[in-house]
Amino acid sequence: MSRTVLTFDYGTKSIGVAVGQELTGTASLLSALKAQDGTPDWNLLEKLITDWQPQLLLVGLPLNMDGTEQPFTARTRKFANRLHGRFGLPVELHDERLTTTEARSQLFAEGGYKKLTKDKVDSLSAKIIFESWYEQQY
Repeated sequence: MSRTVLTFDYGTKSIGVAVGQELTGTASLLSALKAQDGTPDWNLLEKLITDWQPQLLLVGLPLNMDGTEQPFTARTRKFANRLHGRFGLPVELHDERLTTTEARSQLFAEGGYKKLTKDKVDSLSAKIIFESWYEQQY
């Protein structure tokens, strides 16, 4: 497979975004999208989809450490359903446990506290979600 995969780390104030390629198993960071209580600017999202032409949308699914769902899981599923409804593209959900922790650790290692901007953490989390998903596929 050589699909382009747009990956999202959903949040109420910010939605991290990365674009991944199945052919190489790599992803690149894109700018995080601002959100108002979990609602993104759908026009900006549409522009991302138009620009990147993904064949799959991947959304990180927040779960408790024991694998059970938490209250925010339902909001994330709703976001995934809206993506599918608006754009008609296949949407997959993937466990995102510890991606934010891993993203913060990587950014800190690269440049200390000044690298730990919310925008970078959220988009790096999206990249890590893609890489984790990819590893499970192949």
